[in-house]
This record gives sequence, C-alpha cells and structure tokens, in this order.
Amino acid sequence: MSKWWQIGIVYQIYPRSFQDSNGDGVGDLPGITQRLGYLQELGVDAIWISPIYPSPMADFGYDVSDYRDIHPLFGTMADMDHLIQAAHDHNLKLILDFVPNHTSDEHPWFLESRSSRRSPKRDWYIWRDPAPDGGPPNNWLSRFDGQSAWEWDAKTGQYYLHSFLAEQPDLNWRNPELRAAMLDVLRFWFDKGVDGFRVDVSYRVMKDAQFRDNPPNPNWQPGMDPAKQVIETYSRNTPDIEHFNRWLREVADEYEDRVLIGEINLPPHELVKHYGRSLNGFHLPFNFNLIFTPWDAAAVRTLIETYEVALPDGAWPNWVLGNHDQHRIASRVGAAQARVAMMLLLTLRGTPTLYYGDELGMLDGDIAPEQVQDPWEKKVPGLGLGRDPERTPLPWTAVPNAGFCPPDVTPWLPLNADAAAVNVASQQANPVSMLTFTQKLIQLRRETAALNQGSYHSLPAPDGLLAYERRHGEQICWVVLNMTGESKKWELPGDAGETSVLLSTEAGELPGIANGALHLRPNEGLVLSV
Repeated sequence: MSKWWQIGIVYQIYPRSFQDSNGDGVGDLPGITQRLGYLQELGVDAIWISPIYPSPMADFGYDVSDYRDIHPLFGTMADMDHLIQAAHDHNLKLILDFVPNHTSDEHPWFLESRSSRRSPKRDWYIWRDPAPDGGPPNNWLSRFDGQSAWEWDAKTGQYYLHSFLAEQPDLNWRNPELRAAMLDVLRFWFDKGVDGFRVDVSYRVMKDAQFRDNPPNPNWQPGMDPAKQVIETYSRNTPDIEHFNRWLREVADEYEDRVLIGEINLPPHELVKHYGRSLNGFHLPFNFNLIFTPWDAAAVRTLIETYEVALPDGAWPNWVLGNHDQHRIASRVGAAQARVAMMLLLTLRGTPTLYYGDELGMLDGDIAPEQVQDPWEKKVPGLGLGRDPERTPLPWTAVPNAGFCPPDVTPWLPLNADAAAVNVASQQANPVSMLTFTQKLIQLRRETAALNQGSYHSLPAPDGLLAYERRHGEQICWVVLNMTGESKKWELPGDAGETSVLLSTEAGELPGIANGALHLRPNEGLVLSV
C-alpha cells in the first residue's frame, strides 16, 4: 500500500510571505493556521514550512540559534502546537525544515565552542589551524560570496568553517555528542506530532576528513557566480554522507509513517545514491533537475528517462519546479507554459512539491535596490543571484496589500505589481483561472490511481511535444504536452482503443480525436483516458 508521502502533494510555505496575522508585515504561524481551509480546498496533502526557529535572521531563519523554540516573529510554541493539531484536523501533514549543516554564530553551542580551545563543545564545530602561510586551512569558498569559507578567530587562534555566511558556522557531525544532540532535535519535533522534515543542504553536511583543496573550475569566468571558481569535490557530497543520511533515517524509523526529504542539488546519477543502500537513507532526495533543464520537450523527456533508469529498485521518485531559492516557474517559461508545467509536475510519476503561489501563476516580484533583503544579493549584487523575487507575499484579495497584511502596513517585501488581478479571490471566482485549473488537475490526480501511483512510460511524439503513459493495473492515462507556441498534431499509438480527453490546460471545448490523431493548440497540455 502506498504511503501518504508517495501519493500526496507537498506544498511549500515560505512563512514570512504567506499570511500576516498580527499586522507587522511579516507572515506567521497563526496566519498559516488561518489559511488551512484554502490549502485543504486546493487539494494538497502536506505543508512544508521553511524555518520558524529563533534566529538573528542573517539568512532569514537558516541561521538557527535554538532548534527547540519558535522565533517571536512567527509566534509562540503554543501557536506551533495549535498549527500541528489544526493541520491534522484539516487532513494535512506538517513538515518542518531541519537545518543540520550549521547554526547561527549566536547559538549557545557556538558561543561555548568559541570560548576556548578547551571548551567541551569545541569539537562540535569545525575548527582548523592556519595553513603554513598563516592563511585559511584550504581553498574552500563560501556559497554566498565566493570568498574563503574560513573565518579567523583571533581569541583562540584558529579558523572556523562556514559554508555560507560567516554568521553560519558549520557543525561537526563526526562528533558523537553533537550528533546525539541534533538527532534529539528530530525526536523533540516528532514527539510533538510533526510528520517529517525537509533537511536543508543535507548533501553538504559531511566534509572531507582530510580537508583537501577543491580543484579549480576550468569553466569559470569573471561575471559568473564567484562561489563556482572551484569544483566542490571535498566540501559537499562526500562518500561518507551516507552515514549522515542513515543516522537521520534511523531516528525517523523510530516513529510511524514519517518522511525525510533531503535538499540535494545533484544530477540524477548522484542524487539517487541518497536513497541509501537498501533504501535506508532519505525517503525523498529532492529532485531539482527540472528547474535547471532547458524548457524543451526533448530535453525534459531525456531527463525523465534518465532519472527513471537511475532510480534504485523500490525507490520512489519526486519532482520540484520551484522553491524559495529559484526564480518562479511562470517567470522562467512564461504564463502560457506555466499551465503546461503544472500539468507536467502533477502527472509525472512520484511526489510533486508545489511552491506557494505557483498555483496562481505568480511571477517573480520586482525588487528595487533599496528593498533588497536577501544577503546573497547584498554580497554579490548584480549577478541575479538574489532570492527576494520568488519570496514576495502571496496575494489573497484585490485590496491594498492584497489581504496579506493590513493596508496601512509595509510588508517585509513588496507585493507583486499585478496583485490586484493575480490573487486567490479573483482566481477562485474565475472558472478558467490558473488556480481553478490547478484544483481540477489536483482532483484528477487524487481520483486517478494511474496518475498518483502508476508506472511511467514515454510515448513517441514529434518535436515540441512530450508524451507519456501512466498505468496502474487496467487503468491507463496518456499525458501530451505541447511545449511550444505552435499548433501540433499527435498521432495516437496504434493500440489506443477508446480514448477520451479528461482535462486540458486551455479553456473552451476539449479537443476531439479524429482519424487517430489529436490537434493540440499552442501551449496546450492534455490528459487522456485510454
């Protein structure tokens, strides 16, 4: 029998931008609770919430100063307990972010570790002596600015490692006491009823034990992301990452029906290793490859087939088209193809993750220089690495500030310029809106075993079309996606039998099948019952 995390849909909430309940311009936990009815009506099965722990907010919550509490900006522990219960009352699972690679430099553990070389917690973080020339121990670079990933501590005469900001010192998971403390964090939240964790940059947690230099990147040129001047051979995805994955899985397996999702930005042949030998690693190593694959039918088909072949026996696939670190799908492929992308995401084999606002076809927001919040953009301005555009508040209604926060309050990031037209209320009232289409697609997926748990098989299609079969027992569906702005003809396979169109991305009359062929309109996707 399939698990909930296999047949269900995960919906990512960036809490700062979902719903402000107390009028401070920042989304919060009570705001999420307030909107659970919307999520239930949308038809998703689980919500994943980006970090809500106490934090100095150097990286908006990914610099945790206490793993067992709630930042006052988001509410209280009582608010979290209420949200967990309310989510379950709405038949929604709740997934939290777990940040294991680093803490805040204001975490009590790091303050203790930094106090002395003889501190009992010194080895809870990664400290190294200088290189012979007095400089950093090796050439590893910070992801946020391409500068050294090592920060000098004059008091104790050593460097500490920070893969991201200097305010985010890396933890040493080889230390058994640190490991035990962090695994107990998982138990703390599991005991509260949390249904799973999305594990932040999980593939970076274990570093090369010899701290060898990373090789230079021969393809890097000035003007590119400065962090990519080296190839991260020894600072991410090291062979012993399987130990970390297994440590987390062992804790999750202490509880019933929990899920672990790893943030792992790797090509398919490397990604699938994180399922673990005997599938004892992550239940779902996040598959981001659709985000970085050209929006071209042939390229997407090749990716799907490559991934399907690479999956270990028994492993369950998953797909992602957007998140809080990537430009929105509608901005990447255009408004018309955003519907095709949604149909692709929700009809491929595996668990889909839907990013908040993509059900509306939200575009990236326009962020003026004086409105920039993201530290990545502030560190390396002008390279387009900033993540604020995809984090703008969700528009609920056509009123000023779109119902996200009171009209007289300045939201933490500006609302999108089209919020008066692109919002939940207006799209709920429009029978052909992106939101209405997404709801219909989710309902079809939920009701159709071939779509939510069936096998995948590619079908022949001409250039510009992506076609595939989903099959579960005797139930068969075909999905045909026109990934171009031109009309296309698709010849049905010879053994089609009685075939009907169930859903189109386009409004109006469903296309008919004549002489064994379908004529797809520009930017049209279809789901057929065979």
